[in-house]
Amino acid sequence: MILVLVALASIAIGAKDLSLAQVWHGLFQDTGTYGDIVVDERVSRTVLGLLAGAALGLAGAVLQALTRNPLADPGLLGINAGASAAVVTAITFFGVTSMSGYIWFAFFGAAAVGALVWFLGGSRGATPVRLALAGTAISAALYGYLQAVMISDNAALGRMRFWTVGSLSSATDSTIKQVLPFLVIGMILALALARPLNAMSMGDDTAKALGAHLSRTRALSMLAATVLCGAATAACGPIVFVGLMVPHVVRSFTGPDLRWILPYAGVLSPVLLLGADVIGRVIARPSEVQVGIITAIIGGPVFILLVRRRRTAQL
Repeated sequence: MILVLVALASIAIGAKDLSLAQVWHGLFQDTGTYGDIVVDERVSRTVLGLLAGAALGLAGAVLQALTRNPLADPGLLGINAGASAAVVTAITFFGVTSMSGYIWFAFFGAAAVGALVWFLGGSRGATPVRLALAGTAISAALYGYLQAVMISDNAALGRMRFWTVGSLSSATDSTIKQVLPFLVIGMILALALARPLNAMSMGDDTAKALGAHLSRTRALSMLAATVLCGAATAACGPIVFVGLMVPHVVRSFTGPDLRWILPYAGVLSPVLLLGADVIGRVIARPSEVQVGIITAIIGGPVFILLVRRRRTAQL
């Protein structure tokens, strides 16, 4: 119900002040000005916010279970850095200027880094610590490259400054159609991994005794997280705190069972993302503040409160 209300608010409220009657008219009757604003802009970014939010929440929960690290998020394994570095490369060296071009570079950059982290983490012998260390090292190297290119190229800096903070403002039907297959596949795979990840949370020896295939589960978890984060980052830019914070909120009332954590994270993450997007559209009218900035402002204090709570559920 909360998700439905937030989605409706995302359609009804925007940088341009429209009455509910005008919003209704734009949705069902008008193909002119109101229809362009409501259907082409607000509905598209609401749909993208629903998909990207669910993807980031699921990916964060999977990564935290995979690495057994409560601070795990897409940034820990270098996925955000890979997408960002690929977009900067596309702008600077290949002259890509369209969003449709960014998407594919960002997605394949994220996928390449995910594969590299898995390889450096030991592949079949990968452990949570090795994966986290490999991801951290690659992130540091890629962000150094990112800053070097952006500082030396004013055009790249100008085009990247909004993408790097994360935004839903570039949402179009074309963007959604391009990332939708990857998001659906990643979501299905993540939800299917709940049981084996539950077994792995009790330790490798216990997981083996319960019949879990450790290498396969880790490989599929990396694949699911990479697909979800890569597609979401490609469409919206690197949005922080959603994949980190929401699994902790969910875990506080579901406990450690991933069969509950994953579905709830997939529902509550779009609530945070769309809610932050609505706030960003309202506080700076007639302009707007990018959703990545709002999630960081909201997420920091809330996460500190969660960490300080004694009853916060453990991984």
